[in-house]
Amino acid sequence: MFVGVLRLRLDIVGARSLKDKRSVVRSLKERAQARMRVSIAEVGVLDDPRRATLGVAVVSNSAAMCDRVLADVAAMAGSLPHAVLTDRATEIVPFGEGGAGVQGGIEQALDHDDGDLGAASDMLEDAEDDE
Repeated sequence: MFVGVLRLRLDIVGARSLKDKRSVVRSLKERAQARMRVSIAEVGVLDDPRRATLGVAVVSNSAAMCDRVLADVAAMAGSLPHAVLTDRATEIVPFGEGGAGVQGGIEQALDHDDGDLGAASDMLEDAEDDE
């Protein structure tokens, strides 16, 4: 399984208010969700009516399919009549059987936590001894 993530940055040139911005963002979100079957959300620059940052996610059984879908969403964003695509970044993360292949997050913390639990309990005992 592969998870593809895309970050899009848009300049919304004609927007004078957050209402104008929401109209452009909502239009892109609805089109992308309906045509590409992706999850998409505004994730940054929420209070600036002239800029938007969107996050897009897709899950597939092939990295090539993730890349293709995300490229299509970026192309859709690039063709918006009232916005200019100023930046995009894509990352595709492989998930092996049972999450193997993923480095970081909770899995990494659990793998390295063996000695840390003892240290935490030692600190607790030391604090109790001080009382």
